[in-house]
Amino acid sequence: MDGQDDSGKPPPRKRKRGGSLIERAGSVYDFEAVLRARVVMPDGGGERPVIDLPPIPPQPSVPLEPLQPAAQPLPYQGLDAGTEVAAVDPTLPLAPPPTLADAGGGALVPPAPPPVAAAGADAALPAPEIVYRTAKVNRADLIDQGFVMPDAAITALAEEFRIVKRTLLLNAIGPTALPNGRRILICSAQANEGKTFCAVNLALSMANERDIEVLLIDGDFAKPTVLSTLGIEGPVGLMDALADPDIDVETLVIKTDVGNLSVLPSGKYTNEATELIAADRTRAIIERLSARSNRIILFDSPPALAASPASVLAYHVGQVLLVVRADKTAEAELRDAVLLLGGCEEIQLLLNGARFAPNARRFGSYYGYEAPR
Repeated sequence: MDGQDDSGKPPPRKRKRGGSLIERAGSVYDFEAVLRARVVMPDGGGERPVIDLPPIPPQPSVPLEPLQPAAQPLPYQGLDAGTEVAAVDPTLPLAPPPTLADAGGGALVPPAPPPVAAAGADAALPAPEIVYRTAKVNRADLIDQGFVMPDAAITALAEEFRIVKRTLLLNAIGPTALPNGRRILICSAQANEGKTFCAVNLALSMANERDIEVLLIDGDFAKPTVLSTLGIEGPVGLMDALADPDIDVETLVIKTDVGNLSVLPSGKYTNEATELIAADRTRAIIERLSARSNRIILFDSPPALAASPASVLAYHVGQVLLVVRADKTAEAELRDAVLLLGGCEEIQLLLNGARFAPNARRFGSYYGYEAPR
């Protein structure tokens, strides 16, 4: 029989190889890459052209670097108010993911927004520029009354006040300055002993200094005479600022045409003057006036034994100049006044109205003027 050997058994069947030659070549070579690179370009109808693109070569694999932990954020300054915002602590737990609402259709509830740093209440804001009121002093009347004018001729009185002011200025500024030494209270034991005369002359003499400015405050609320002596009018002043917290006391300062001299009126008188001065607002007002480091403040206060505001003002100053009238102020009155002004540790005496002595020093003769007799 055809296909059989002599034994009568069919010949063994040949082992079929795995696929055709093309299939076996396809398993070795990627022919499908050519087919994948064929791009069909639509042309709106008819036979679509086919463009063959070269196969994309395989990219070498790049080993991934391990992720580094994020650096802790640094503090930064707030953009609006300049306040510092604290950095986020990486050890704190993160906010929980959104959860399903208990009611209302199972919608996702977004997490609460993070708190926003609010601008601080004490954020530094630029202070508005103050437009000071200006006034001219009556120079002719001051010279006629014997006051010291910076641009007038040098007299014995001018030299004496130069010596007095130098001692006060050494205690006010410089390496030997006292605490609150730039605040000086000028007082007397009784009335009519020359405290206002000495206060105005000291202010006029200090106003001629180059590196300081002088603020003369009329603190004799019952009988204010500083502004009338200078020939200036000012109805609103210190007492109004003490009574009304909405008034900025710095806006009540009046600049004069004499050197660096400014004045602050006493304001409207009230029977509660002592209580207002003893209130905490007085401290804030005096601090406001003392904000300028080159400002010397002179208080013309009422007599210590005649009115109580002087003893209260003594707690707010660093120096007290107690005017003593020669041949008038009694020793007992002087001792009582010193006790009442004990709120200030630095009390100096100024002898006023001393008579001429033949063998005493005579200031002014060196400049061609002799001391008045």
